[in-house]
Amino acid sequence: MSFATLKLSPLILNAIDDLGYSKPTAIQSKAIPVVLSGKDIIAAAQTGTGKTASFVLPLLQQINTRYKETNQKLRGKRVRALILVPTRELAVQVETSIADYGKYLSIRSMAMYGGVDIDAQKQRLIWGVDIVVATPGRLLDMIHQRALHFDELDMLVLDEADRMLDMGFIDDINKIIERLPEQRQNLLFSATMSEAVRGLAKRTIHKPVEITTDADKANKPKIQQWLVTVDKTDKSALLSHLIKELTWQQALIFIETKHGAAKLVSQLEKRGIAAESIHSGRTQDIRERILSDFKSGDIKFLVATGIAARGLDIGDLSRVVNYDLPSKVDDYIHRIGRTGRAGAEGEAVSLVSKDNFRELCAIESRLGHIIERKEVTEFPVKKAVPISVLNFQPKNAPSKGNTGKGSESKREQAKYSKPNNRGANQGRKSHVRQTDEPKYKSPWPVKL
Repeated sequence: MSFATLKLSPLILNAIDDLGYSKPTAIQSKAIPVVLSGKDIIAAAQTGTGKTASFVLPLLQQINTRYKETNQKLRGKRVRALILVPTRELAVQVETSIADYGKYLSIRSMAMYGGVDIDAQKQRLIWGVDIVVATPGRLLDMIHQRALHFDELDMLVLDEADRMLDMGFIDDINKIIERLPEQRQNLLFSATMSEAVRGLAKRTIHKPVEITTDADKANKPKIQQWLVTVDKTDKSALLSHLIKELTWQQALIFIETKHGAAKLVSQLEKRGIAAESIHSGRTQDIRERILSDFKSGDIKFLVATGIAARGLDIGDLSRVVNYDLPSKVDDYIHRIGRTGRAGAEGEAVSLVSKDNFRELCAIESRLGHIIERKEVTEFPVKKAVPISVLNFQPKNAPSKGNTGKGSESKREQAKYSKPNNRGANQGRKSHVRQTDEPKYKSPWPVKL
């Protein structure tokens, strides 16, 4: 299938061709025809699958068609389409995609978010904007100040709906929806379909077409995942060691707190590794500048808190590092989704200490397999990280070569739970090598 078969206009196809895209991804081929038909949709799609284009392309097509049919012109403060997103970074990214795909169309868009001058955004609305990509908080501020009107709005898009609910935007979203025309097309995109997301969909969307690409293995990102077990106090030293020994040229490094991000940047710089950080404590202008420098390659190593986990589209990002494992499994999925995008290969490396074992079990249970473990001989582990119980069969589920009493399974778990003390190797040349894989894989999920 090609983009031309999706009945997109020649001007949009020219823009797609300029970007170097030859054929649609699974979510695009499924969603675009439904959106063009005018139906509401609920779509479940993982990050890195081309989700943004699946609603931006038909949205541009519909607005352009209506302008041709009615011979209308832009009217200040009257918005045709509204796209709600959870973060500033995602707002900027989506609006950039609109500009790229609509470069040959006379359609105007803007990203609306907090942390920047609100008067400048008001002026943009006065000049006339067809599509607004907004975070809920700043949009409500604009609504209360009567800076924009929705009486001509035709389409609402809820992008990364699960993330917006996780961030506590449900009340803001409901207040916004109450002000929209009842007759509109609704599109909801979410990486996960929790009960909260389905509840939002039930209140917002009418007789939707449900689309999912989770089972489409051919379109899954090509990400090599591996981890190194390490004592918590050695994490920053190990990270520096990996960067130097494996000659990493670039990495997006995820950490849990903004204080930890600043500390890690300082530790890396003391070891001769230049790095920067983005987190909620930095102004929007600084965050945008740092992200721009990271995308261009001027910054090689970027330490980021959760604000960067979604919405960032960094071309050819070869590697992400989980310095801290996230407390939520979905966050792990979205973090590693920053690499291996658009069919490219990527690498996801995690530094795991013993106090991360609970999070590791949950992640491996979701993945359905054990993450490959490697060891660094210069960093012997004093507090060993056990192998996830996902790998060990229960007593009542014997496998080939197992007596059914679980004795061999226990011996295997004990073997891999021993501390990895390799003091005798400290004088040898440092290297990273893969540890042995455990023998058993249980069909039973981990219960936490």
